Amino acid sequence: MAEHGDNRVVSFDSEPLILVDADDRVIGHAGKADAHAGKGILHRAFSLFVSNPVGEVLLQQRATSKTLWPGYWANTCCSHPRQGEDMDTATQRRLREELGFTCALEFIYKFQYHAEFGEAGSESELCWVYVGVSDAPIRVNSTEIAAWRFVRPATLDREIEEAPERFTPWLKLEWRRLRRDFAECLRH
Repeated sequence: MAEHGDNRVVSFDSEPLILVDADDRVIGHAGKADAHAGKGILHRAFSLFVSNPVGEVLLQQRATSKTLWPGYWANTCCSHPRQGEDMDTATQRRLREELGFTCALEFIYKFQYHAEFGEAGSESELCWVYVGVSDAPIRVNSTEIAAWRFVRPATLDREIEEAPERFTPWLKLEWRRLRRDFAECLRH
């Protein structure tokens, strides 16, 4: 059974994100709301896939208060490093803020994608993908997460195939590549 986190607000429209070019070189900074407005501005991001020791992947359902993809199922944790923050610091901060734990993470690959969510805005990200394993207690922050669950990789494959509209675009892209090119990094 999950414990409840402190549920404080940990994401702000004004938080300064790192703008990058297609080669992931820093070219400036912008507030989160500005980086996601309209077609979006390319910025650095990360996605984490944390499994339990038996190989089930932790998924989260995004809070319904989220501007982009509210209520959609996503990977364990995804966010952005802030201006002046390195990836290790950012990933551990966000795991702690959203799920109440930290764990060792292994960088797997990075890729660029763009996805629009109607008039609400877009994701235009150069995303770093990490995997990890943890059996730490989960304490969700309900300002970020509506629900969570562990799922076997084959079950997630089937769910994405049967109901892709329930999942965020980045989860579908990242999961497909993880399964195809980096299966040995996922615990089964």
